[in-house]
Amino acid sequence: MSETATGNYQVMIVDDDFRVGALHAEMVNSIPGFQALEPVQDPRMVPKLVSTLKPDLLLLDLYLPHVSGIELLRELDVDAIMISAATEPKNIANAIRHGALAFIIKPFDAKTLSAKLKGWARYRRQLTGVTEFNQQGVDRLFRALQGGEEAAPAVGAAPTEQAVLSCVKEASEPMSVAEVAEAVGVARATAQRYLAALVANDSLELQLGYGTRGRPEHRYVAR
Repeated sequence: MSETATGNYQVMIVDDDFRVGALHAEMVNSIPGFQALEPVQDPRMVPKLVSTLKPDLLLLDLYLPHVSGIELLRELDVDAIMISAATEPKNIANAIRHGALAFIIKPFDAKTLSAKLKGWARYRRQLTGVTEFNQQGVDRLFRALQGGEEAAPAVGAAPTEQAVLSCVKEASEPMSVAEVAEAVGVARATAQRYLAALVANDSLELQLGYGTRGRPEHRYVAR
C-alpha cells in the first residue's frame, strides 16, 4: 500500500475532459484520508504515470481517446474503479470482468464517491494483518467494495469476540496476539482470528511494534 507521508491514499483520475477531471479531483480531496493526483487527460500516459507515481487507486473513465478504459484495466496492476455514463450491460460486465472493483455511473455526487472510496479503503484495511480468510471474511471484503458500512459486533452475539474487544480497549498500551490470548484465556490462533475480524470492522486498529528480538509484530489498540 503506497500511502503518502500524511497517511492519505493517492488517487489518479483518468478522464479526457479536464473540467470533469478537476471536479472529481475536488471531490476526492474533500474526503478525509484521500488525495487526488493531477488528473490525466491522455490515457496513453497512464501506464508510465502509474509506474512512477504508484497511485493506490485509479478512477478510470470507460470511453477515452486512443486507449479505452477497458484496455487500461487489462494492462495495469493497480486497483481501479470504473466511472462512466455508458450504462449498457455489456460495458458494466466488461469492466467487472477485466478487473474494475466498482462501477460508478456519471454524473455522480460527492456522497456517492465518498461511499465508494471509503468502502474501498475498508477493503484495503481488511487485507492487512490477516494470514488467511474464512468465507465470512471474503464476503466482508465484497461488501466493503460496494460501499456498505460494516456494523459493529452485536452485544452478546459472540462472547469471545466481545471479550477480546474489551481486553484491548481496557489495556493501557497496544497488545500483541499472545498477550490478548493469555488475558482472555483462548488459544493464540483463536485470538488472532477475532482480532483480525475486529480490525476488519474498524473496532480495533492494527499497529506494528517491535519485540525483544527486534522483529516487527502486530499489536492492537482500540480506535
